[in-house]
Amino acid sequence: MKILLTGATGYIGQRLLPLLVADGHEVVCLVRDPRRFSLPDTLPEAEHSRVMVAKGDLLRPKSLAAVPTDIDVAYYLVHSMSGGSEDFFQQEQQSAHNFIQYLNITPARQVIYLSGIANDHDLSVHLRSRRAVENVLGQARTAKLTVLRASIIIGSGSASFEIIRDLVEKLPVMVTPRWLNSRCQPIGIRDIMFYLTAVLDNPACFGRAFDVGGPDVLTYREMLLGLAAERGYKRWIVTVPVLTPRLSSWWLYLVTSTTFSLAQSLVESLKNDTICDPKNSISAVIPHECMNYRAALALAFQRIEQNEVVSSWSDALSSGTMRQNYMDAIQIPKNGMFFDRQLMPFTRPVVEVLDNVWRIGGDRGWYKTDWLWRLRGLLDKAVGGVGLRRGRRSPSRLRAGDPLDFWRVLVADKASCRLLLYAEMKLPGEAWLQFRIVDQEGGGHALEQLAAYRPRGLAGRLYWYSVLPFHGIIFKGMVKNLIRYREVPVEAARQPELTP
Repeated sequence: MKILLTGATGYIGQRLLPLLVADGHEVVCLVRDPRRFSLPDTLPEAEHSRVMVAKGDLLRPKSLAAVPTDIDVAYYLVHSMSGGSEDFFQQEQQSAHNFIQYLNITPARQVIYLSGIANDHDLSVHLRSRRAVENVLGQARTAKLTVLRASIIIGSGSASFEIIRDLVEKLPVMVTPRWLNSRCQPIGIRDIMFYLTAVLDNPACFGRAFDVGGPDVLTYREMLLGLAAERGYKRWIVTVPVLTPRLSSWWLYLVTSTTFSLAQSLVESLKNDTICDPKNSISAVIPHECMNYRAALALAFQRIEQNEVVSSWSDALSSGTMRQNYMDAIQIPKNGMFFDRQLMPFTRPVVEVLDNVWRIGGDRGWYKTDWLWRLRGLLDKAVGGVGLRRGRRSPSRLRAGDPLDFWRVLVADKASCRLLLYAEMKLPGEAWLQFRIVDQEGGGHALEQLAAYRPRGLAGRLYWYSVLPFHGIIFKGMVKNLIRYREVPVEAARQPELTP
C-alpha cells in the first residue's frame, strides 16, 4: 500500500515510519521543511527507497498541490499543545479541514487519527479540540475514519514519561495541586504502535472510534509513586488545593523539562479523568493484552539505558521557541555579526576528537565551567525559555533537528567533520555555535570552534558585550577540553591510584 504519514517528524511519527516500511508499505512523509526530516536510525538503509518526502503545510492549502494523490491510507498525527486557546482551537480545525480537502481528491479508503480520551464532562480546550478534529476528519467523502483515543502514553522520550520522571528524580518531597487526584489509564508506546498498525486497512475499524488504554486505572499521584518504586526512590507527596491552574503550570514548567505553553496545556487537560469507556473498547475487534504501567516504565528505562531512544517529545518545534523556518539559518551570516573563533591544532586521532564533539551537552556537559552553562539555563527558564533540562535524545548520536539542551542541531555531518547548532534560548538576537575539524597547511588537523551572534538592536549589542568577559574563560577552555577529554573507564574510576 501507499501510505501518507503526516506528523512524520513527531514523537509518534518517527516510531511508526519504520514499522510501516518493515511491513512492505510505501510511505509518503508530509513535512513542512524537508531539511528538518531525517530517516530514523532504526530504518535499514535497504528500505530507504520506500520512503518519499513531500513538502507541505496543512495551514497553507496551496502548498499541498505537489503532494502525491495516489495514496491508499493516511495517518493524521498532527497535534499541537501550544498557543492561545482560541487560535489553537481554530488552527487545529483549519488544518484538519485543509487535509480533508486534499484527501477528497485521492482514492484513499481510510484515514487514521490518534486522539485523546474525552469521556469526562467540562472538557479542557485541548480535549475539545481533539473531538472537533475528529468531526472534521469524519467528513471525508470516501476515506473512512478510524480514531484511536489514548490517555497518557508511557515510553522513552514521551512528554508524559519525561515529566513524571523529572518530578520523581528531582523532588524527594512534592507539594502538588489537586489534579494529582485525577484518574487516567496509561498505555505503553509499544501498545500504541501495535494498535496504529493493527487498524491499518482493517474494514472492521472503518468508521469507528476506539478508546485504548493499559490495564491500570491510576491517579497521577499513583503514577508518580509507581515510578519512584520502579527506581527504588522514597518520595513524599502533599496535595494542596491552593495552586491555581496558572501557578500549577509555572510549578510544572520550573521543575521539569517542559515548556510553559506545554505545561499550561497539560495542566488544563489534567483536570479531566481520561478513562476508557467499555462501550468504545477495541478488544472485541482487535484482541491484545497491553502492558501494565510498571512494565511500560521498565521498558522505557531499558531503552534509555541501552541508548535506544528513537524519538523524543522535544524533537517537535513546539518544545521550544524556535521559528518554523529555522533551517534557513543553516548558513551563518557574514554581515552585522559578532564572532568568537578558537582554532587549536591537535595530534589525537580525528575520530576521538569528533566523538567528543558529538557528545557535547546533556549528561556530558559543555567541557568547561558547566556551572555557568547551568546558570545560563536557569536564567533562560526564568524568562520563559527552554533551559538546559531537555538534554539530548542520545548521548552519542546527533541528527539535524535534534534538540541539544537550549540549542537545535542544524547540521550533524560526521563525514565532513562539522556540527552546527542554532540557539533556541531567549536572546535579543540570533546565535550559532559551530565545530569543524579542518586540515592545516603544514599538515595535521585543528579543531575550529566558532561562536557567531547577530544582535537585534541596541539590546542585542549590550547583551554581547555583557557576556564577552565570560567568552575568554568558556570558549578557550571548551576547545582545549574537547581535544584533551578522555573518558575514564569504569574500572579505573573505581581505582583512583590507576588514574593518571
